[in-house]
Amino acid sequence: MSDYGNPYGGYGSQTMTANAQFGGTPAGAAAPTGELIKDTTTANFARDVMDESRNQPVLVDFWAPWCGPCKQLTPVIEKVVKEAGGRVKLVKMNIDDHPSVAGQLGIQSIPAVVAFVNGRPADGFMGALPESQVKAFIDKVAGPAGADQAAEIAAVLEEASGLLAGGDIDGAAQLFAAILQADPDNTQALAGLAECMIGANQHQRARELLSQLPEELAKAPEIQAMLKRLDQIDEARKLGDPVALEHTLSLNPDDHEARLKLAKIRNVEGRREEAAEHLLLIMKRDRTFDDDGARRQLLQFFEVWGPKDPATVMARRKLSSILFS
Repeated sequence: MSDYGNPYGGYGSQTMTANAQFGGTPAGAAAPTGELIKDTTTANFARDVMDESRNQPVLVDFWAPWCGPCKQLTPVIEKVVKEAGGRVKLVKMNIDDHPSVAGQLGIQSIPAVVAFVNGRPADGFMGALPESQVKAFIDKVAGPAGADQAAEIAAVLEEASGLLAGGDIDGAAQLFAAILQADPDNTQALAGLAECMIGANQHQRARELLSQLPEELAKAPEIQAMLKRLDQIDEARKLGDPVALEHTLSLNPDDHEARLKLAKIRNVEGRREEAAEHLLLIMKRDRTFDDDGARRQLLQFFEVWGPKDPATVMARRKLSSILFS
């Protein structure tokens, strides 16, 4: 059994790093300058700009040694490109040495920056813009910082959930842990990792993980649902032997107390539809039992299962027919 220890299940050394898992460079870190910024020539322009722009936008900075504003723009644009962490690359072209490309593009004054996307000029600006405007330009051509990572995290969350649903607890836990390396406050991944711990019968570790969260994270619906699930598991442990409860019901099907206990046990066993059927049967036979306790218990199950769970959908439909028939 894999060890889901601190901080995220002991998977820090087993999973890919966040950078490898989700691409790009972590926020605040710069990719190697040689990979992001280079000089080009007329002969290499097609390779350095046209071809490379099919991977990510490439900014071409047309400049000359005698150009004062060029000297002002250079440190600004290089800084912003480095901080963009690979969302764009910068290629610099000295128009004194290589004038033909600038001429073909109709560039008549410098500094001039042209953004190439998918092999074609897409946007540009002229003059020595301040840092804020250079950042805005990069966001315009490459998308806001973090947008790609957010999409990738969403895809990995879906993959992890699929693995968990299929019974691959270790595989799911590794993906949830990798997400948390990139986004430590991702409550869906936190809840998913806790669910992996529950699936591995490590209930106390799951509770420790969730109980140590800051208040704002702890309020998230998925975290609250997982805490309620842990409470249900703790309660079910105290309810007795399900075989004995089934025997009791075989002798007296109207023993609603035994049926309620059995429903709670079946729920934590993952037999959700069976748990719901027991509660619905109590409601059909005696709505007054425990002050409508079967319905209240079923609603608590819905909170943990979620609105899209097949058991929730089925039970809500049957509940409606009981309430409004």
